[in-house]
Amino acid sequence: MTQNPYLWLIPTLPLAGAAINGFLGRRSSKKAITTIALTFPGLAFALALKIALGFSSAAAPYVFNLAHWIRSGSLGLPNYFTADFAFYLDQLSLVMLLVVTGVGFLIHIYSVGYMSDDPGYYRFFSYLNLFMFFMLTLVLANNYLVMFIGWEGVGLASYLLIGFWFTKDSAASAGKKAFIVNRIGDFGFLIGLFLIIQHFGSLNFTDVFAKVQPLAAETTGAGLLTAIGILLMVGACGKSAQIPLYVWLPDAMEGPTPVSALIHAATMVTAGVYMVARSHVIFERAPMALTVVAIIGTLTALFAATIGITQTDIKKVLAYSTVSQLGYMFMACGAGAFSAGIFHLMTHAFFKGLLFLGAGSVIHAVGGEQDMRKMGGLRSYIPWTTATMGIATLAIAGIPPFAGFWSKDEILWKAYQAHWVYWLIGAITALITSFYMFRLLFMTFAGDYRGTQVDSHGHAHSAHGDHGHGEPHESPAVMLVPLIILAFLSLVGGLVGIHNGFEHFLEPVFGSEFPKTITEGSGNTEWLLMGFSVLFSFTGLILAYVLYVSKPYLPAKIAASLGAFYDAVLNKYYVDEIYAKVFVKPLVDGSTKILWQGVDRKVIDDTVNNAADGARQVSDEVRHMQSGNVRSYAGWIASGAAVVIAYMIWWGTR
Repeated sequence: MTQNPYLWLIPTLPLAGAAINGFLGRRSSKKAITTIALTFPGLAFALALKIALGFSSAAAPYVFNLAHWIRSGSLGLPNYFTADFAFYLDQLSLVMLLVVTGVGFLIHIYSVGYMSDDPGYYRFFSYLNLFMFFMLTLVLANNYLVMFIGWEGVGLASYLLIGFWFTKDSAASAGKKAFIVNRIGDFGFLIGLFLIIQHFGSLNFTDVFAKVQPLAAETTGAGLLTAIGILLMVGACGKSAQIPLYVWLPDAMEGPTPVSALIHAATMVTAGVYMVARSHVIFERAPMALTVVAIIGTLTALFAATIGITQTDIKKVLAYSTVSQLGYMFMACGAGAFSAGIFHLMTHAFFKGLLFLGAGSVIHAVGGEQDMRKMGGLRSYIPWTTATMGIATLAIAGIPPFAGFWSKDEILWKAYQAHWVYWLIGAITALITSFYMFRLLFMTFAGDYRGTQVDSHGHAHSAHGDHGHGEPHESPAVMLVPLIILAFLSLVGGLVGIHNGFEHFLEPVFGSEFPKTITEGSGNTEWLLMGFSVLFSFTGLILAYVLYVSKPYLPAKIAASLGAFYDAVLNKYYVDEIYAKVFVKPLVDGSTKILWQGVDRKVIDDTVNNAADGARQVSDEVRHMQSGNVRSYAGWIASGAAVVIAYMIWWGTR
């Protein structure tokens, strides 16, 4: 393995930017804050490009050990455990590195214009830089423990950014919801890591995968690898917003629009996909776990897409679209086509990041309005935003030759090879995706303007008033340049997949592993399925045009004719209400509320009031537990988990 002396600087630079603006930003000028906020992520992107240009597949993976971290047990004995704070760069992490730094830097530039008048300007960029540090730590991690630090770190940064406007109850609640739901997924992730430590004695990727490779596939039932795979998928469901833990992502739209673009479209929500792909050696030997991944991804893709049809908030449409597209990525991974999943992850970062930034440009143009029913006709007011969002819509709809066509077609082909049902649901989802995205495009930019006029001072005027003074306005250049760059990438970014070029690049990571569950099919079948995919995409476009341009009175009639079913979809199948009644309400009402009041008064208050004596007594008892044996620690945590699960079972049978 070859050392790369620049690798450690890439995550460290955004961390430095976060620290400088975080500690000094309140007393700094806006120009100084902007300089710090852009310089450090920009340098990280430049270094990533330098490393990419000098990257050699023959010499990969590159490893950089920053420090010896955890040493436990005795060298040479079974209880010996070590974990270094180290970074690891191969073809897979290089793709993620370029996506995070490249798209992240563009979103930083855009944010300079979008957040220019916000009083928390310095705080916003400090959080944004902090997020980049944790996300880069996650994708460059050399072992699961360092990955988990980045994993939890992006959760923290997400909480801070979703609830950035913390004086709004809805934003504060959305931040808490995201944090809590992600903790549920993280519980499964942690248990999976404990099993890896117990049975393989390491969390280092190289060591763990080397011990897993000789193991036979668990084709006759569920075994250790199946359990680990499913637990890792639980963690991925939380971070990447899959059924049943997807509910936090739509609410996360309460954060500023650049946050939606960076965290909830291009980077953080793809962490679960990356983790599953990184753990492919485990999943390929656990067919049942792979099936779970495929089923969850396929159902999530269809489920979220149907909800997107009825949403009228422009950011909510994109939020459910993100959930659906992440489902596509998991469907690919579940089919054993990990490279196809990562390919779509990359192209999705281009066009979905562009869609969110374009939505922010629209919201900026109309004075903060997000309801598409109050838009329309904006193509004549904001032509650059219209053109770039049009390109992104063509890309996500899978229209050739835009980027989304290449990656989505690759997923559908591999899904068909795994099982025709996956292809069928994926193809139907592609049609629905095309429909609701062109619906968004036509409702926002076509027809006549239906909203209020907003002047340079933020004052609203009638839509039929003085069009010379209060018309919607195009965004400044600092916001438009990132849109244009992402539009170019959304147009040509998929060309790297021609002749399976992207798959060949990732072959050293995925290609030489355990035989895939998919098999080679005939070229004629692939072309036929591609034709159906394109046909479905154009069908969605035509339906959207007919319903929202040609005959705009039809949607209301169709909604009325569908009755209760339409209401269910409009209300997101009442999933939030069900969760509130089944999980949330029991924790705050009745005997549970009395229990927690007792805990507050008798335990927390007494502990604080008698802190000194309590600390001495507790520390005297607890110090005997600190044996230095990692397996012992895992045992204590597993015991605690068993108690929690036992309580949940007992409570559920009452």
